[in-house]
Amino acid sequence: MPTTYRSLFRTPEFTPLFLASSAQVAAQTMSGLALGTLVHRATDSPLLSALSMFGPSLAQVLGATTLLSAADRLPPRATLTGTALAFAAGTALLALPAPLWTVFALILALGLVASLGGGVRWGLLNEILPKDAYIVGRSVFNMANGFTQIAGYATGGVLIALLSPRGTLLTAAALYVTAAAVAHRALSPRPPRAKGRPSIRATWHTNTTLISSGPRRHLYLALWIPNGLIVGCESLYVPYAPEHAGLLFACAALGMLVGDVAVARFAGPALRPRLGVPLLLLLAAPYLLFALHPRPSLAAALAALASVGFGASLLQQERLMAVTPPELAGHALGLHSSGMLAMQGVGAALAGTAAQLTSPATAMAATAVASIAVTLTLARGLRPVRQPSSVRPPSPARDTA
Repeated sequence: MPTTYRSLFRTPEFTPLFLASSAQVAAQTMSGLALGTLVHRATDSPLLSALSMFGPSLAQVLGATTLLSAADRLPPRATLTGTALAFAAGTALLALPAPLWTVFALILALGLVASLGGGVRWGLLNEILPKDAYIVGRSVFNMANGFTQIAGYATGGVLIALLSPRGTLLTAAALYVTAAAVAHRALSPRPPRAKGRPSIRATWHTNTTLISSGPRRHLYLALWIPNGLIVGCESLYVPYAPEHAGLLFACAALGMLVGDVAVARFAGPALRPRLGVPLLLLLAAPYLLFALHPRPSLAAALAALASVGFGASLLQQERLMAVTPPELAGHALGLHSSGMLAMQGVGAALAGTAAQLTSPATAMAATAVASIAVTLTLARGLRPVRQPSSVRPPSPARDTA
């Protein structure tokens, strides 16, 4: 019997995980918009504005190479609660007047925390749901993220006008505390999925094991690079249209919602393998028109159309889980999440640098060209995998090193 959205919410622990995640997404969108606005007002720099919003993603590289083995080796409930509280404290500190270097140091620290939280969250989701329900379950999270981002950016824009960017950051910190409370009170205590002590050596060993397979490597690259470059385009919404950035972010989130619904509910098993590359191309193509400096209403429509292409990540995640053993699910999904967010930070840095040298509109179009080129390069390696490949989990000796 196919999985339905209603049946997901009858699955034990799905609802509290969903609510805690939604609260964190709302806090992240509000705080990102507030921080980007705050830095842009202080510096008038497209590069620094982009990095302030998406800079935490750059720290995912460091987290993915040092902390990620903990995703399967720590109790999920305690870890999710702790990461939410860490974000609450960091966001509250960002609301205080501080030198710019202090702001970016805090952004780096929060990025390290996020690299662990993503792996724990998605590993727990994979553990809670039956295997054939993962893509539908993840699509629910993605759709909720779309709604939450629409509401979060709209609310953030209102709060910035009514309270100030710093007041909006404090509101976001309160939402992070709410997420921590939901995780702690409503999730059941579970043991770690894998044995052994988290370590840098275990992280490196499992990363190498996961990426050593050609099909998985191509999936990771497709999940990371085209997506990251297009988020670089999104990171320029504030300097492109300072008074309408909330509208652009909200429309992009709406497009992502439409793409996730279409892929999860209307694309059958026979069609899904053929949709990945076309959706990645759709993700970038509308941003080529930003070279013509469209007015904000048309720019919002283009952003919504492009974001439908984010549905490709659901297809790639489903294939990734098909070729990964259960005991490495959290690490594998954490590597996907950390790598994707890291590339989003790289995309923001590249697009921001290009905008600094040219203009936001020109930089967005150039970044879209780069995303299309990467997708076409990877297309051949994204052919459907017929048989799952085996993976050897790390030995206990390496886990405890």
